[in-house]
Amino acid sequence: MIIFIMCIVLIKIYYLQILQFKENNILATLNHIQFLSINPNRGNIYDRNGILLAWDRIIYQLELIPEKVNNIEKTLYQLKPIIDLTDEEINLFKEKEEHDGKWNPIVLKNNLNYNQIVRLSVSHYLFPDIKITTSSQRYYPYGSILAHVIGYVSPEGDINKDDKYQTCVYKPIGMSGIENYYNKLLYGIDGYKKLQVNNTSRVVRQLDYKYPEVGKDIWLTIDLELQQYIYNILAGERAIVIVSDPNTGEIVAFVSTPSYNPNLFVNGVSQKTYEKLSEENNKPLYNRGTQAVYPPASTIKPYMAIAALSTGILYENTKLLDARLWKLPGSKTRYYDWKKKGLSYITIRKALEESSDTFFYQVAYNLGIHRISEWMQKFGFGILTGIDLPKENPANVPTREWKKHTLHNYWYTGDTIPLGIGQGYFSTTPLQIHKALITLISNGLIKIPHLLRYICVNNKKIYYHNFPDNVIKEIKSSTWKIVKDGMYGVANSKNGTAFSVFNKTTYKIAAKSGTAQLFSIKKRDKYNLKTIAINMRDHKLMNAFAPYDKPTIAITLILENGGCGKQKIGHIMRNILDHIILGK
Repeated sequence: MIIFIMCIVLIKIYYLQILQFKENNILATLNHIQFLSINPNRGNIYDRNGILLAWDRIIYQLELIPEKVNNIEKTLYQLKPIIDLTDEEINLFKEKEEHDGKWNPIVLKNNLNYNQIVRLSVSHYLFPDIKITTSSQRYYPYGSILAHVIGYVSPEGDINKDDKYQTCVYKPIGMSGIENYYNKLLYGIDGYKKLQVNNTSRVVRQLDYKYPEVGKDIWLTIDLELQQYIYNILAGERAIVIVSDPNTGEIVAFVSTPSYNPNLFVNGVSQKTYEKLSEENNKPLYNRGTQAVYPPASTIKPYMAIAALSTGILYENTKLLDARLWKLPGSKTRYYDWKKKGLSYITIRKALEESSDTFFYQVAYNLGIHRISEWMQKFGFGILTGIDLPKENPANVPTREWKKHTLHNYWYTGDTIPLGIGQGYFSTTPLQIHKALITLISNGLIKIPHLLRYICVNNKKIYYHNFPDNVIKEIKSSTWKIVKDGMYGVANSKNGTAFSVFNKTTYKIAAKSGTAQLFSIKKRDKYNLKTIAINMRDHKLMNAFAPYDKPTIAITLILENGGCGKQKIGHIMRNILDHIILGK
């Protein structure tokens, strides 16, 4: 009986393993299900006037599966003259091949033009395993002009690790700028194909299909025409200009130079090209508006003045000595003024108008480090601004605790004095300087600077939600007027530091300039541009707002290593204001 049962079992095994092996194997291979993700088109990006700044366009590309090509090196060599294949494209292809594997389709050449397609069609019999496909690709028509605002997308591999036949789908992900910050809005929702495939990944049939949903369109606060104008006048400079409406916090121009072409990144960029851009001395990838830090220099003086007036250190008519130098009490340490001459007692209005250093050394001494750090933080220095851009640098408003923790040393009174003129351990970003400016213009209403104007959902505009304004409550209305009058004097009084630039304007303007020293010298009259390395020259800063009575424009301008003298930065500021107000 046992032998009989064993015989039956053996016969059954023989039948399944030998006679039906082929049929069962085919059925097994047909049972593999694969989901292929379908990327949606990203939403469009427009400027405030409806001008298209970024969109997905249809392109033709050359695609191949490395494993199906008999001799990949020979094929690449033969294709070079036909499709104008560059060494960089070949290197990028090999990087993708190593990352994705040889069985996945890889794009060899993007943006095939008409002539390349014709030449390839004529020679296609030589390359039976390659094909021309269509795809959508992000396009930035204004290139470097808006690179630090819009940013760029770049392909990011997405592999399903649970899938035996892994399919790498490259998704266009926002890597910087608006593209990154609002990536979820712009990206949309993936679609998919549900496929039945065999053990060689050949599709047997399509089981299901879900269309992708296009991303949301967004409108920015940027005015393209103004952005282009400022970009052109900053040609050759390492600089940042931020222009906003102080009543809303809307940024209408944000120009960081030098810049880069974001279209280089949309298909992925080779390591060599990225390293070249990253190592460039002028740092074109660097967003100077949110990431660079500078001493605020004399642009900090209006806020020091507000702190002094609000804490009773000074009153409107209090006079302090304005001299060529000031000596720290109980010490031999001397702090010099930028002016070569001067010996008089002046009020705070005059100190702002003429940008007296010795006046503000005394202000800093009387305020002390605790009150300085507390008041500067009220204006947003050393704190993230909340702008809708990624990778913002918080910079630094120094405190006793900061120095102890960072430098492992005590805070000395001598450390406090340079803070009065925005030097020493004080660092800030251009955007923080600008946010403080619009807070001053608005008499303490703290607006969040932003780039999104609205999005469109179901044909309805949904505007940027600006949270209720915080208010700096401890400041009297008379204090704001005193400080603004001092800034008005900068541009309109004969002794004002920017009078020579703005004295003939047909509109009323207030301003404050600053010079950030990168090294100390004993006597300013020995500052010689010819003997100082470019990267060690002073930075030049300027804030301005107009019209003075009812401001609608706030501007922050920084010229990195802008050298000596206010004429250059002043003329750039004047040109921008004339263009906005007078249409010049």
